[in-house]
Amino acid sequence: MTESPLPRFHLAVPVDDLDAARHFYGELIGCAQGRSSDRWIDWNLHGHQFVTHLAPGRRERVHNPVDGHDVPVPHFGLILTIPEFHKLADRFREAGTAFVIEPYLRFEGQPGEQWTMFLLDPAGNALEFKAFADDSQVFAV
Repeated sequence: MTESPLPRFHLAVPVDDLDAARHFYGELIGCAQGRSSDRWIDWNLHGHQFVTHLAPGRRERVHNPVDGHDVPVPHFGLILTIPEFHKLADRFREAGTAFVIEPYLRFEGQPGEQWTMFLLDPAGNALEFKAFADDSQVFAV
């Protein structure tokens, strides 16, 4: 048995179309698919267990202002390297993905400087992908 050097998170989110989730998470983001049924799919999200559960219906949208943008809440995502961030942003653009917040450099020249982008999956779940100029600044104050 092997153990991860860092704790991994488990997150389950509702989706209204498993085929659309399969395309978005599997093909567009590039997550490897794990176990599945006709009601859910496990994904390997960079070593984390991410599950899409079939649950039709929309939730109320809430936003909080951050750095001059309306950030959707709740949201989840990954912290990537800067090259991985730009490669993923290019894949989203090539696929015609509509961004909630276009990729941009946030907090430029300040502690926690980071590239960030927000988008919705096909079920309306908000995702944020980010990349820090200095990874030691992830929890900077």
